Amino acid sequence: MDSLDRQLIHALYVDGRVPFSRVADVLGVSDQTIARRYRRLREQDVLRVRGRLDARRLGHVEWVIRLRCAPGAAIAIAEALAKRDDTHWVRLASGGTDVVCNVRAESEEERDALLLNRLAATRPVTAISAHCVMHTFFGGPTGWRGAASTLTEHQTTQLAPPEPVPGTLQPASLALDDADRVLLAELVYDGRASHARLAAVSGLNEATVRRRISSLRASGALYFDLDIDHRLFGYTGTALLWISVEPSQLAVAGRALAEHPEVSFAAATTGPTNLLASVLCADVYDLYDYLAERAGMLPGIRTMETAPIIRTVKRVGTMRESHE
Repeated sequence: MDSLDRQLIHALYVDGRVPFSRVADVLGVSDQTIARRYRRLREQDVLRVRGRLDARRLGHVEWVIRLRCAPGAAIAIAEALAKRDDTHWVRLASGGTDVVCNVRAESEEERDALLLNRLAATRPVTAISAHCVMHTFFGGPTGWRGAASTLTEHQTTQLAPPEPVPGTLQPASLALDDADRVLLAELVYDGRASHARLAAVSGLNEATVRRRISSLRASGALYFDLDIDHRLFGYTGTALLWISVEPSQLAVAGRALAEHPEVSFAAATTGPTNLLASVLCADVYDLYDYLAERAGMLPGIRTMETAPIIRTVKRVGTMRESHE
């Protein structure tokens, strides 16, 4: 990637649905150049904009599932989980015997069906631990900071989505109907899908689609995330940190962790450990420096397990493109 690619990625980090004409104007190039660069990055599986829903705003619950697998079975299990619409961030960790994935349950019935039936019935799985995400310190709408390092403050201000004018938007209804679900499923696959495309798949008219997206964004229920291959930014030392801290220091340690530039996700969870982080470092040597000099200094820390990521099978969105 060259500097223009990185500027484009930063622009989409600011607003995933920003018009290419505005990006072109801010960066001083043509609309066609920006559109061509985005198509190339997307076709090479470097970048995709994804629509995401804030679980808390919708009353959903996020879980991180850790599966210990029999030797040789982890890849097949990870690939099967990646095909599910309710999974994201499916990764092979700890030497290739662990599969870790994030899932979202909209109800207790969905949670029980997943944890008690579907996963438990998978024979090559030798152990399961489920960690409920109780509080997110960093991640979700805040995004990964490594994608936001090239534009000036003035440029980011020019690209930022406009703040909703008080009184012009009704609060978004957080009870999604069938049309909403179809609309949002399309945005998960392609966060930059045109309003015409979204209207066609959802059965709504374009004006309704525009209003619904604006309302959901203004409410905080909908945001746009970048699905990026971090390796192309030079980050190969990736790991999950399963951390146990004193309960009285959980909030303080979580907030401190969220300030570390190496951290792409940090949350308080249930389970044998109470703090989970995903970290991105340049290489394993940089990862050591981070663990020894920063993560290990968190207040109230008891234990910390480092699980290196061997392969990311699925990042943010759906796997629909693999079936087309």
